[in-house]
Amino acid sequence: MPVWDADQYLKFQRERTQPAIDLAARVRLESPRRIVDVGCGPGNSTAVLAQRFPEAELSGLDSSAEMLETARESRPDIHWFQADISSWEPETQYDLLFSNAVLQWVPDHETIFPRLMRFLEPGGVLAVQMPMHYDSPLHYHVKELSTLPEWYEQTAGARQALGSESRSFYYDLLAPLISELDLWETEYIHVMENVEAILEWFRGTGLRPYLEAIPDDRERARFEAALLERYRAAYPIQKNGKVLFPFRRLLIVAYR
Repeated sequence: MPVWDADQYLKFQRERTQPAIDLAARVRLESPRRIVDVGCGPGNSTAVLAQRFPEAELSGLDSSAEMLETARESRPDIHWFQADISSWEPETQYDLLFSNAVLQWVPDHETIFPRLMRFLEPGGVLAVQMPMHYDSPLHYHVKELSTLPEWYEQTAGARQALGSESRSFYYDLLAPLISELDLWETEYIHVMENVEAILEWFRGTGLRPYLEAIPDDRERARFEAALLERYRAAYPIQKNGKVLFPFRRLLIVAYR
């Protein structure tokens, strides 16, 4: 996992939080008692859950101390704790496990999804949102650029840092474990000020493993400049100077 910067991530807080709002709205639970925001980050998605389920006992889990510090500052009334999703072993079961744009960073979904389902009470819900845009210019160009000889070896790990499977994969994986499943994709069209804003967005998430893998500041700047030129060609400017930035996401609500 990369080192996270909460301030960088929250530069696009409204756009990053909207999928959490949409996901929480589709969870059909009357009065859940215990909820965990799995991979809560700086707490923006946890705040959505606090508003949606105000009577619940709400916790936020994240592996990043930096993100949790920001979350605690914003909502000291919520229980925040540090843990690795892959090895977390709760002592109790929950009515809702909520995960907004996190599990794409966690490998081995064939194991992790059934594992999370086991932590639910009967009738409990696993609600997950993940990016599904890895064939988009955003990811295509950073991967292609990183395979150039000057960056190929040092960015090998970064090319494997993010990933998810097809919607068919998640249906087949979850179908034997659930009583009901809502599964849908949404493409959010973000209106950005310019192409530079798309690069700024990416610095908060998927670009981080690449930048951390390049140790020299000058080389990082050269990598970003080359990437920006590719984005200029991929994302045309609208008549008013803005840039449309499509971003596809998969949303899953699985009832145990």
